Amino acid sequence: MPAPTSYDRTSATRFPVAVDAALRAAGWQPGRWDIKQAEYWADTLRDHVSPAGHRHTVFPAAVEAWAEFGALRVAGPGPGRQIAPAPLRVDPLTGLHLARTFADLGRALGTEICPLGDEADGRAHLAIDIEGRVYSLDHAGDWYLGANIDQALATLVTGTQPTRLTST
Repeated sequence: MPAPTSYDRTSATRFPVAVDAALRAAGWQPGRWDIKQAEYWADTLRDHVSPAGHRHTVFPAAVEAWAEFGALRVAGPGPGRQIAPAPLRVDPLTGLHLARTFADLGRALGTEICPLGDEADGRAHLAIDIEGRVYSLDHAGDWYLGANIDQALATLVTGTQPTRLTST
């Protein structure tokens, strides 16, 4: 049997120590799952139509991330590796009125995007795509945070510099 990786969902070492501690301090624990709240968020997003007719897409990767991490407010434990970690909140309704913004990013990336939450009290918005990849959108641009929610949380909590999305 191969050794578990730091992002293995079945392992006791799913998250790096600092990330695990920050998540637990925010109220997360292994097995946390609030599907009722996640379904409420999914219904609210699906029902919302912008004045210009834009709608959110909702898919399993988003609902699963909300069910496990929804309503958490997570703060980084220190100064950060490369940048200062910003507190984050997993609440997709922070992006309710950004349906067009998320749709535009999704088109640019060739995927569908759904709100995940925000950073720094709304100064950046978090999004997840249909494959589970996570992004941050702020006034300076769009950022790739990780291939899945676990990697994205590690990037945000540890203050690791995310990869800027650029057009080529």
